[in-house]
Amino acid sequence: MRRVIFGGGPGAASAATGRRIALRAAIALALACAGLAVWVAAGGTVSAGARSTPLVAALDSAPVPTPPDEATYIKSRSSAVKLGKALFWDMQAGADGRTACATCHFNAGADNRSRNQVNPRGGDLTFKPNAQLTAADFPFHKLADPNDAASQVLSDTTNVSGSQGVFPSAFDGVTQGEPADDQTFATDDPVFKVDDTPVRRTTGRNTPSVINAVFNFRNFWDGRAQNDFNGVSPFGDRDTAATVGKVNASGGVDQVPVKITNASLASQAVGPPGNPVEMSSNGRTLSDIGRKLLSLRPLRTQIVSRNDSVLGSDVAATGRGINASYADLIKSAFQSTWWNSDATVKAPNGRDYDLMEYNFSLFWGLAIQAYESTLVSDETPADRYFRGDATALSQAAVRGLGVFQGKGDCTECHRGPALTSASTLEVAGGDPGENGTELDKLGRNIDIGFEDIGVRPEAEDPGIGGLDGTPDTNPLSMTRLFKLPGEDAVDGTFKVPGLRNVELTAPYFHNGGELTLRDVVDFYNRGGDFGGADNPNKSPDLQPLGLTEGEKDDLVEFLKALTDPRVKNQSAPFDHPELYVPVGEQTAANGSLVKDANGRAVDCFKQVRATGAAGGAPLAPFPTFTGPACDDAPDLHNPAPVPPDPAPSAPAPSAPAPGVAAPASQVQGSVARTADRCVVPRLRGRTVAQAKRLLSRSQCKLGLVLTPRGAKGRIVVSSQRPSAGTKRPLGTRVAVRVRVLRHKR
Repeated sequence: MRRVIFGGGPGAASAATGRRIALRAAIALALACAGLAVWVAAGGTVSAGARSTPLVAALDSAPVPTPPDEATYIKSRSSAVKLGKALFWDMQAGADGRTACATCHFNAGADNRSRNQVNPRGGDLTFKPNAQLTAADFPFHKLADPNDAASQVLSDTTNVSGSQGVFPSAFDGVTQGEPADDQTFATDDPVFKVDDTPVRRTTGRNTPSVINAVFNFRNFWDGRAQNDFNGVSPFGDRDTAATVGKVNASGGVDQVPVKITNASLASQAVGPPGNPVEMSSNGRTLSDIGRKLLSLRPLRTQIVSRNDSVLGSDVAATGRGINASYADLIKSAFQSTWWNSDATVKAPNGRDYDLMEYNFSLFWGLAIQAYESTLVSDETPADRYFRGDATALSQAAVRGLGVFQGKGDCTECHRGPALTSASTLEVAGGDPGENGTELDKLGRNIDIGFEDIGVRPEAEDPGIGGLDGTPDTNPLSMTRLFKLPGEDAVDGTFKVPGLRNVELTAPYFHNGGELTLRDVVDFYNRGGDFGGADNPNKSPDLQPLGLTEGEKDDLVEFLKALTDPRVKNQSAPFDHPELYVPVGEQTAANGSLVKDANGRAVDCFKQVRATGAAGGAPLAPFPTFTGPACDDAPDLHNPAPVPPDPAPSAPAPSAPAPGVAAPASQVQGSVARTADRCVVPRLRGRTVAQAKRLLSRSQCKLGLVLTPRGAKGRIVVSSQRPSAGTKRPLGTRVAVRVRVLRHKR
């Protein structure tokens, strides 16, 4: 039931009142500027005080949320996408010169490593540091009868399958031109160590996918990445100290606050780079990262395919990295008022930076958001079925869709085009005065899109019931921030994830405690694992379902039909540069750690090969992507030349889905070779002139252009045939339909 009228208590603080007004404005902007009118025209309905999104719908019927004032900051979106992709995949961003954002998001936008991936989450380590997870370790809460939550517990652990980040260290500075930070490594760690030798630390929650994350109103499992971006931190206008530099009329720099709505991906992006578990030495800021990266060639040690859908035209002659500098990419992407000054700016840490360095968090957040907003997987069999292709789903998947919408009651949380109640469309879909909250079926206040489904006792992890990272330590929950009257059910609630590509993103839930989709279906069928005194805030929507074995099988088939073949085969826009990811530390024959001359553990790396627009080998299922054997990561200073001869990837590509082009082979070290074919690029959102250039670069040609009668203004491509990533003979003509791009004010 949706709350229609907000009723604050008489003692509500003025700060909370200001935030209520700000959030109302943000939601109103989401309604006006996220393209809601387009979605309504496509068949959606919205009315105040009632949730009116359809149970399920094709993802391309939903508007992609975009900051309404984006042009104030970004002057070229295509340049911002290029900058964002480079930043996201560049290992030089990490304190060790080896850790990128993509290190935890390389597999369908998530992480499928299985060695040294465990965090104790406040309990004892059931799985020791550097341990290899196997199928036998799952589920983490193992029952004698998977259909009965009250049956005998065979095993249980508080441990979380997270993502390994960096070694513990303190930040000492940056030497320009050096990919690794100046840092002092810790000689001990209270948790992440083997025989008193530190290993890479691991995050306390499972890594969610960045694919389709643009549709979320807030990001992270606990929603701490706010919808409004302040240019510096994840916390939006809660962080009152956050400022960016803006060039004034005299050429100097004013430090000003900014508030960029529909930008939770930008808020999310600025969190991990300075986190001492995920990417950073302790005490490092994004301005420090900017100082380092501005002195380095982007992706300098990593192979980039010359057929990369975004970076391909800029690949260096060596085959590693791109020619454009980060400074030039920023100048091309962003308005000069945010970088064009010779003045220095003093940051809160007391260090002085030039303006481009000082504002690097602004560029980082908005550019990565621009890139991630292209990662929309709307070509699944289910999406084709939702658009009217009755042949797109198997009969089992069609029956599974019936279970999903009916007896399974999945659409209580997984609804609408994005299949999540945490989407901007869902939060914006009711009364703008609701402040992102609603009442559950028991009349308790909750944040829209956040639920306690009984995965673990809420005392182990409060979820959105925790506090933000600002000096004021505000509640993360809107319900508590606005001091809503009455009972709340906030502790232990987590963001409802979307479900597309869920087949590829095991292990599941915020603790990574379920291995297979069938395990997940069993979990919901028994009504979750923990309730009662362990989980008083458990959602009333979680009840035993009584599904038959056949209904469970059908439901799993429907969930598999939510896989976009482009994601599975890593083709455009999901193609990417090469990456080397750590999969634990090397061990000797007796099981002891291998150490370097400084006594530190030696990493075991696995190569993630670069793919071009046509894709590569299908993604490896969890938990098979691991080591040893280990791959030799390129030298940080003098990486070896790119091998010239093509070699097939391992494992060998599986047969492509009907109507999907087979993936291209990859070179030793990665680059896909498709010189004898036209690889159709993604054209949607491009002007006709841009489409011609992209097609020419891909050895294709522009075919029929279908233009609306009387069209005036900026014309962009709305659809194309053949679809992006398809391989065709040289010179194939690609037909496009165009539309007039209308800017809302």
